Amino acid sequence: MRAIRIASAALLGVSALAMTGPAAHAQGDASGFWVNVLPSTVEPGGQVKLRATGCDQSVAVASGVFDTVTIPKGRTTTRATVDWDARPGGVYEVSFYCGTFWQSVDLTIAGGRPAPVRPHPQRGVHAGEGGSLAGLDLKEIGLGAALIAASLGTAYHLSRGRTGEDDA
Repeated sequence: MRAIRIASAALLGVSALAMTGPAAHAQGDASGFWVNVLPSTVEPGGQVKLRATGCDQSVAVASGVFDTVTIPKGRTTTRATVDWDARPGGVYEVSFYCGTFWQSVDLTIAGGRPAPVRPHPQRGVHAGEGGSLAGLDLKEIGLGAALIAASLGTAYHLSRGRTGEDDA
C-alpha cells in the first residue's frame, strides 16, 4: 500500500514539473509575424521606421543603436532615432519581440567602409537578452512556483506514513 502512495506522489511531482516547463521560444515565422526597418541604411542621428505585422499584442523593438521602443497593440509602425555615436559602416541587429516570438533584421549605418565580416568574434561574445527572456511574465513564474510547491507538498503528504491507519 505504501509503494502505491509513493509511486502516485512521484508521478504527480513529475507531471507538475513537466507542465511548468518553460514555453518554447521560437525565432522566425510566428503565424505571419513579419518585420522590417526602413530605410535599411541610415546616417548616424537619422530616423528609421520600424514595422511589424501579424502580432496581436504590443511589439518591443531593441537595438544597440537606439533606445528600446514599443509598437503599441493595434498599430504596425513606430519611429526610432539612431544614436549619433553609431559606428559608420557598422551593421547592427534590430530585434522585434512579439510575446515569445522574435525576429531580427540588420540595420546598416551609412558612411565609412562596411565592417569586415569576421568568422570568429574578436572581443568575445556579445551576450544579451536574446530570446531567453522575451515574454518574461512574473504572473506565470509565480503560478509555476505555486504549482511546484503544491506538488511537492502533496508528494510529501502522500509519502508520509499515517499513524493508526494501518494498525487496525
